[in-house]
Amino acid sequence: MRFSARLSALAGLAIGLATMAAAQTTAPWSYEGKIGPLRWGKLDPAYEACSKGHEQSPLDIRGAKLNKALQPIEFHYIAGSVTLENDGQTIVAHVNPGSYIVAGGVRYNLVEYDFHHPSEEPVKAKLADMSIHLVHKSADGKMAILAARLIEDQNRPNAVLATLWGHLPTATGKTEKITEMVNPGGLLPAERGYWTYMGSLTNPPCTEGVRWFVLEQEVTLSRDQLRAYTNLFKMNTRPMQDPHGRHIEANE
Repeated sequence: MRFSARLSALAGLAIGLATMAAAQTTAPWSYEGKIGPLRWGKLDPAYEACSKGHEQSPLDIRGAKLNKALQPIEFHYIAGSVTLENDGQTIVAHVNPGSYIVAGGVRYNLVEYDFHHPSEEPVKAKLADMSIHLVHKSADGKMAILAARLIEDQNRPNAVLATLWGHLPTATGKTEKITEMVNPGGLLPAERGYWTYMGSLTNPPCTEGVRWFVLEQEVTLSRDQLRAYTNLFKMNTRPMQDPHGRHIEANE
């Protein structure tokens, strides 16, 4: 009985240790300091692509080549409730299933969107005040990120941000449920011409193989809306990356 009990205890300990190991997360990272972008690739083996990848994002948008074969993106966004999460690096909006885009004949379902200050998509080395990244996945796991750039205009606040910002979770790890109907299409410009290239996630683990669509036209937000975000995140933007011979295409 005593031996059996010891075996049971050891088995329980082994299971506990395995559970703890499985629960361990990857290394912490930041947008500045000793665990900032220049160090990401050395913080964790899982982040190796951040320093060794050859298809990293963001890229400076310049010298884009017109490709008339590129079709307009089809938007099929629907309104729904949203859960905002402060993950310590940005505000993430988790959406209900149902919204999607069709690009290049592939359907990509909208998973979430987040925000960056200043924008992560420079155009001829000039950054906008903020950017929104709408993250999509296809049925077979391919990723497409749609980026919209925002510029401050006190006379033209953003109606969707007005709804979202009324529920901003101010502490890391906190979430806020928005029951009002929010349509992510309201975050996009009326004209939806785009630049596109193959890139990566712009934060660890910097996974490559991501199709980027950067909308050419900017969207506005008010000074108060911009300040509401920058009061939480002074800067959460990854620097420009080496194109390594990649070309940027434009659909119009």
